[in-house]
Amino acid sequence: MEMIERLFAQYGYLVLLIGLPMELIALPIPPGNSTLAYTGYLSYKNVLDLLPALAAAYSGSVIGITTTYWFGEKLGMPLIDKYGKWLFLKPKYLEKTKIAYEKYGNKMLLFGFFLPGIRQFNSYFAGIIQIPYRTFALYAYTGTALWVSMFIGIGYVFGNQWQFVFTWIEHFLKLILIILCCVIVLFFLLKWRNRFRKSSNIHEGEA
Repeated sequence: MEMIERLFAQYGYLVLLIGLPMELIALPIPPGNSTLAYTGYLSYKNVLDLLPALAAAYSGSVIGITTTYWFGEKLGMPLIDKYGKWLFLKPKYLEKTKIAYEKYGNKMLLFGFFLPGIRQFNSYFAGIIQIPYRTFALYAYTGTALWVSMFIGIGYVFGNQWQFVFTWIEHFLKLILIILCCVIVLFFLLKWRNRFRKSSNIHEGEA
């Protein structure tokens, strides 16, 4: 928080226009949730104006996710074709993932901004698997607006108590992320077990 305070004292709205794109590109800078909540608090204290702060935060976030989307679309597949085998990313796996993403991915674009670690890579991945830009923009830009409004709203609405509310919400979101990761791991374990059983049955039949 001390770092964020110093940045706002020196650069004001530029922290949102420049800092949020950098955070969404996955650079190691102060996290967006706390930056947005503190922005709301500064608006509550009349240090920043609320509407320009919302506009700067939304613009910075859109710049960030659009950049990562185009980076994923233009450079993602060439990099995967060249180095994917080292990361166990085969084209057939990406094709299956694309099919699943087309079915469920819009929800991730809409709500993924609230989960740390998801929002930084969501747009990259949407670009890599060639999600149409219009679809990406519809859901991702709407999700950005919800994310920006919610966390700036925490600081603005709760004022001096914003850090308490923010900490509680952060713990809740981390819990959701942990549950989501556990579900994904369980899904792949079950899938691997079923594949192993089928392979075993085939070998037994051949024997």
